[in-house]
Amino acid sequence: MSSNLSPDLLQALSKHRWAVVVLAHMAERGGGRFAEMANRIGAPRDSLRRTLAALIAQGWIMPNPGHGHPLRPDYLLTEAGRPIGSACRAIVAAQAKAGMPPQAVTRWSLPLLRLIGGGEARFNRLERAMEGATPRAVAASLKALIAHDLVARDLVAGFPPSSAYRLTGRGEVVARALS
Repeated sequence: MSSNLSPDLLQALSKHRWAVVVLAHMAERGGGRFAEMANRIGAPRDSLRRTLAALIAQGWIMPNPGHGHPLRPDYLLTEAGRPIGSACRAIVAAQAKAGMPPQAVTRWSLPLLRLIGGGEARFNRLERAMEGATPRAVAASLKALIAHDLVARDLVAGFPPSSAYRLTGRGEVVARALS
């Protein structure tokens, strides 16, 4: 299950916590109704509204022009959104396989997993590769990934001592879906 997402696309997806889950849900069902998505994925309604607005602005989803019938979805994937939706399904499946709940994903979690899986291991390199992320955000995301047993932190002997990060078995499952 690989998604073939570029780093820029992955960062765009990561701007909203619920974007990957919403796109996966829509890809699975051929569209989505607001109330059903809110209940099924557990997203707060305001967060879901913001996420849907951002996905519409990206051109990945659109309001259903034929909406009005109770069985028709409120939102549909666009042509540009279909391959991204399929990739998001692979990511959500990998997260489930690794035991990672959707709420565990921070804005920078998925890009960090991809970078660490690609060989970047030192904090400074990770920070430089994460355009737009503050050092505090990178550190918080790494701590969250460590807490969910997706990443392990190793101390590197030397002066001064430094940290190196590596994927755990669970982290490798998710990272494979990202590359």
